[in-house]
Amino acid sequence: FQDNRAILSERLGKENPYSQVKGADGYYLGYSRYAQDVLIPSFIAAYTNKDPNSIALLKTTGQNVRSNPFSGYLPKPNWSLEYNGLSRVKPLDKIFTNLVIRHKYNSTLSMNAFNSNLLFQDRWDLGFPSFVDTVSNNFIPYFLVPNITIEEQFAPLAGFDATFTNQLTLGFEFNKRRTLSLSLIDYQLAETHSSEIRFNGSWRIRGFSLPFNIDLFGFLKKGGGSDSTGKRSESDVKIGLSFGIADNITSNSRLDQANSFATSGEKVISINPTIDYVLSNRIQLKFYFDQQRRIPYISSSAPMTNTRAGVTVNISLAP
Repeated sequence: FQDNRAILSERLGKENPYSQVKGADGYYLGYSRYAQDVLIPSFIAAYTNKDPNSIALLKTTGQNVRSNPFSGYLPKPNWSLEYNGLSRVKPLDKIFTNLVIRHKYNSTLSMNAFNSNLLFQDRWDLGFPSFVDTVSNNFIPYFLVPNITIEEQFAPLAGFDATFTNQLTLGFEFNKRRTLSLSLIDYQLAETHSSEIRFNGSWRIRGFSLPFNIDLFGFLKKGGGSDSTGKRSESDVKIGLSFGIADNITSNSRLDQANSFATSGEKVISINPTIDYVLSNRIQLKFYFDQQRRIPYISSSAPMTNTRAGVTVNISLAP
């Protein structure tokens, strides 16, 4: 990213008739290493693996400088792939009733806002900025951009959902994400990397009976659940489990400073088993346990564990 700036400064300096002068530091007049028109294409070229000699420049040339300055950056294709034909392949059709493999990628290039600059000048109407700020020694661009962000994610990079013939379902996802946010005010880059592995599964057991009976007031009666005829009442029970591990870390670095430090980040481990039981068409029980552990990567944050557990009873009063 930093090396690209000298190349972009030369391209811009040779195009702009008001510049054309190369300084002792290798940067052209009005296009220093911190000029907005230099930083944005240098940043995009570096983090999208493009050649800085051919990356599009901001559209401030020509007579119509009030047009979209970012029109040279065309959207790139995102994709989503899903295949569910494996469950029809022999002998897999005797094991699975459904098997879906998934892969998805999407990315965005965004700016919070950009505003026109009242100090912009084009002295000879050549379609280029001509006014140099005496503080920064850079040309005042027509558009001011406070920040620019690149975000891309595989959600999932690889994943599948499987349903077996014995009513067992399993799911798996491996997600990765990267976010790069460049501030054009303090020239600081925040880089966030995230990865997540998640498993989930459930198993439905048909004709299951609880070892106790529950009346409408929630009292437990020992001796096994039974109806008025003495026959044990039966229903379906669904046992579920969700387990995930996520890693998130954010580091900050500043241009032309050889230091990069973590500002936030943590490992999150979550586990959530559940049991759903339909006692009747009016009463449904849910036993749950939910625990989430957060292990920070920086000393300014403390480890934290949240745990919830209990029983939920849903009673329908509809006639």
